[in-house]
Amino acid sequence: MCATSWGSRVNRVKTAFLVVLGLLWLAPVYLLLVNASKAVDAYDAKAVWRPAGFALFGNFGDAWSKAALGDTLVATTLYSVVSPLLAVLVGAAIGYAIVVLRLRYGFAWFVFVFGGTIFPLQMVLMPLFTGYADTGLYDTRTGLVIVYTAISVPFAAFVMRNFFTGIARSVFEAAVVDGGSLLRIFRSIYLPMAGSALAAIFILQATFVWNDLLLGLTLSQSESVRPIMPALTGLQSTYGGAALPTVLAGGLLVSLPTVVLFLAAQRFFTRGLSLGQF
Repeated sequence: MCATSWGSRVNRVKTAFLVVLGLLWLAPVYLLLVNASKAVDAYDAKAVWRPAGFALFGNFGDAWSKAALGDTLVATTLYSVVSPLLAVLVGAAIGYAIVVLRLRYGFAWFVFVFGGTIFPLQMVLMPLFTGYADTGLYDTRTGLVIVYTAISVPFAAFVMRNFFTGIARSVFEAAVVDGGSLLRIFRSIYLPMAGSALAAIFILQATFVWNDLLLGLTLSQSESVRPIMPALTGLQSTYGGAALPTVLAGGLLVSLPTVVLFLAAQRFFTRGLSLGQF
């Protein structure tokens, strides 16, 4: 009885602790909503904690038009879908070759691929910009798709290598005995088995690409090519900068797609995290 009472008391403490952490995490979100909902002409450059009017949708419209978010939405969606998709396929192929096909010097190849994550982007930004300018990839959608894919591949290869390590070797041997080619085995057996891990990688990389500011700001210029985050920074420019409620509303608006993506694919994401062992 005492043990049961002690256990229930511990559970209540854990629940209270998690509730406090949740409230602390939601406090900035609440503050963002309240200040983004305030009318522009009523804003006095001070953050408020209590709602004072509701002009959120009007601020959404102002942010959408002033930052020209509609012009960048198509390009950003392209980058956030195509690049992570290519990255998960390439990463799965790398993991398949290293673990399943037992590629010679496989671990060295893995270190070479994953080594791309060692150096921060700021270190390679200047040579990357110079190379893009020399090859004509600067300010092109193709160039941004390439760079977003390249920086997403190492993480995808890392997760897929871990995932394929957990699959019994007998699966591959049985498929070979049945006459399956290496490509068909990869396409028909290993990719379907790794569906949840692939989905988790795709969600993470799509979120990263959508929220990217540095690469989009450096490698693009025109509104039809520039991602949505660099376009959003135009609201805070020195010349013609928008009021803070409009800026906050714009930030809230562009974050909604990633929130919806996580909520819609939460089950796949959680399962992929556990299966991918990362």
